[in-house]
Amino acid sequence: MLKGALVAIITPFKDGGVDEQALRELIEFQIAGGTDGIVPCGTTGESATLSHEEHKRVIEITVEAVKKRVPVVAGAGSNNTKEAIELTLHAQRAGADAALHITPYYNKPTQEGIYRHFAAISQASGGFPLVPYNIASRTGVNILPATMARVAGLPGVVAVKEASGDLNQMAEIVGLCGDKIALLSGDDAMLLGVLAIGGQGVISVVNNIVPRDLADILAAWNQGDIATAQAKFHRLLPLVKAMFVETNPIPVKTAAALLGLIPSGELRLPMCEMSADNLQKLQAALTAYGLKLK
Repeated sequence: MLKGALVAIITPFKDGGVDEQALRELIEFQIAGGTDGIVPCGTTGESATLSHEEHKRVIEITVEAVKKRVPVVAGAGSNNTKEAIELTLHAQRAGADAALHITPYYNKPTQEGIYRHFAAISQASGGFPLVPYNIASRTGVNILPATMARVAGLPGVVAVKEASGDLNQMAEIVGLCGDKIALLSGDDAMLLGVLAIGGQGVISVVNNIVPRDLADILAAWNQGDIATAQAKFHRLLPLVKAMFVETNPIPVKTAAALLGLIPSGELRLPMCEMSADNLQKLQAALTAYGLKLK
């Protein structure tokens, strides 16, 4: 079972290409900070603008750098089931521990189509661990709890990354799926709510810059020290909100560069640099939290 604070890791770029050395260093920073898992090539990793060759290379680098110290959940999603299978099989061959699969986007499949998409991936990968990712705000389609219960019964499905923003829906998923799968929040701001209804952790954006703080919140919660978990969470919340003053991953990647975690906050079009006003808000949030800008 995947659990704890996993990082949806950014993909550093340099002169238009993947900065492999910066990625390796970022992974070391994450593991030293207590991260419970690395999730490359997700939304935060700018998978939408990676070529297939780059995507596969990022997975390979991540697996190699992590060295089995924590799980690697490789982004492998697509709105093309055949392509999703290909990326899953590559992740499996590369040595990843699981594959993250966003709900097929743009083509807006029916609930039956969603189920068949995951069933085909499960069958083709021989039950390789899979993590469906539900985020209707980006995909245009929601995995309903009844559908998620069907998907949870497929060989290999071990967790769901839920970013619907609907705690009622998430609670229903827990009720229908029980301990078959782990519920992971796809939204940092909902972490405590998700834990309270039986969730197991978060696939986090803000974890890119403050992994130890997320680890401390989870540790306090798991030890039954709810008051400490709440206090740390509420202190973190303004920083979480700052990560979304513009479309993810623009702010978090900019923040990582401002803090010297990566040499450059370079993005790929159609993502572009932050507006001056929002950059000022981000810098103020980082400073207020006590982080030192380089």
